[in-house]
Amino acid sequence: MMSSQNSFSEFEEYITPSELIEHIYCPRFTYFMKCLGIRQYEEQRFKVQLGREKHLDKKTQNAKQIRKRINGVSKEQEKYLVSKKYGIKGIVDEIYLLGDGSYAPLDYKFAEYKDKEFDTYKTQMGLYSLMIEEQYEAKVNKLFLVYLRSKSLLKEVKFDDKLRSKCFKYIEDYKRVITGVYPKPTASKARCIDCCYRNICEK
Repeated sequence: MMSSQNSFSEFEEYITPSELIEHIYCPRFTYFMKCLGIRQYEEQRFKVQLGREKHLDKKTQNAKQIRKRINGVSKEQEKYLVSKKYGIKGIVDEIYLLGDGSYAPLDYKFAEYKDKEFDTYKTQMGLYSLMIEEQYEAKVNKLFLVYLRSKSLLKEVKFDDKLRSKCFKYIEDYKRVITGVYPKPTASKARCIDCCYRNICEK
């Protein structure tokens, strides 16, 4: 369990799942953006913009099929979530009320399914799950990811204690870095090749 999970103040800045994903990818993203105020300008990158456009198109095409496959009773789309307990906020693609009375978040990814990438996305969805449990005062037992570039592959993941602990760890680590602690770079040097911070980052 996260030791300081109840210490978040409403005057602190909320963390988004997207920021946590960037932090997991490389914790120095967090340092350069939050501590030094150096933006990425990722919105100017063609691949990112194309992915967002395709993402929206495919969501509409697969909506009815997905709901049937996961036994969804009802759903909400583009739902804004916030957790004062953990200091996180974000907008999840869809939230489903399932047949057993529990809730489950679902997110569409304009990506191919890869095990390593999958672990990162699981953590992102785990954060949404924490927010759903707090905001809805209900249980989340599982979460769903749809990989659009793998023929809309649907992956179901258990929201268990292991995943919860991983989410808590990343939240704690993120908060530590934004206090000014300079973190180690990512262990994957391949990620540095097209990084927008590569000219100022000490490897």
